[in-house]
Amino acid sequence: MTATRPKSKRPPAAEPTPLHGRVVDELRRLIVEQRLKPGERLVEERLAEELGVSRNPVREAIRMLAAEGLVEVSANRGASVASMSAQEARETIELRALLEGHNARLATRRQDREVIKRIQAVLAKGSLAAANGRFDQLGALNQKFHAELAAASQNTVLGDMLKRLRDRTAMLFATDDPGYQERTWSEHAAILRAIVEGDERRAASLAAEHVMHAGSDYFLAIDTELPWEASASPRRAGGTPRAAPRPPRKSAA
Repeated sequence: MTATRPKSKRPPAAEPTPLHGRVVDELRRLIVEQRLKPGERLVEERLAEELGVSRNPVREAIRMLAAEGLVEVSANRGASVASMSAQEARETIELRALLEGHNARLATRRQDREVIKRIQAVLAKGSLAAANGRFDQLGALNQKFHAELAAASQNTVLGDMLKRLRDRTAMLFATDDPGYQERTWSEHAAILRAIVEGDERRAASLAAEHVMHAGSDYFLAIDTELPWEASASPRRAGGTPRAAPRPPRKSAA
């Protein structure tokens, strides 16, 4: 009787170490906050030195962020921050607007009071920072506001999708213009007010419009015709027609 050799088992995939996770988070933050610009090359040795780590966790972080669509890797240029064509930007903005609307509808339906309190706290900080011109704080606060809004929907699959879309659109939108920031946080307040009041339809509409406003700002700023008919004559939150286009990437959503 011939003895059978036991089948070899593949070792389980290695879990990311805390160091790898920290490097991924830091590199993602640099991209989302546009400290690293779209198209900019990611040199492992230089990033490792700046982050105080070896090249291995940087290489792993680049691989993970490439899977998220934030980094592009090519045989000729190596790794660089991802950039979007006008069509890719349009598609990403439209999808995010649709999902943000549904997320706000679910948040209204769930009425998670603890999460709503956290959103109110972030809203207060963001509104104050915008009023005081503390633009260095607004990127993180904007991400925090939308992350808590996603948590309020109690749908983790939707939340994960929205996080990826927010990171992608953050490369299009920036946070250094007072007028746009005032509008952004005013729109945040209106979305939350509709949620607290239990108005699902209004909350969904305001959340979707919030993203589309920022998308319109982006396309107007780069002097490109608006790719959605409904925004042919974009308006500000107060209903007044928009002024002439400002320099590129001056909005946030």
